[in-house]
Amino acid sequence: MGRTVGLDGFARQTEAVIARPDSRPLLAEISVPTTIVVGDADRLTPMALSEEMAAAIPGATLTIAADCGHVITLERPEVVNKALDAWLTR
Repeated sequence: MGRTVGLDGFARQTEAVIARPDSRPLLAEISVPTTIVVGDADRLTPMALSEEMAAAIPGATLTIAADCGHVITLERPEVVNKALDAWLTR
């Protein structure tokens, strides 16, 4: 995917992420079932940030995939599927 997007596309995506507003103050307003799934070795969205989000969203669940980076759906699809199944059948 990264090769397809190319360096210019990656730069544009990075600039867009940097420029977006911080929505963390709004997390407490979420009132729907929420699950957060993160890899313990994710450098782009570190576990501490996922833990912060889960703590801020009432009733949220947090699943941490061991030995996994940022592309969790490709690296640990079984963990993602199990977390989504639990979320969908709550």
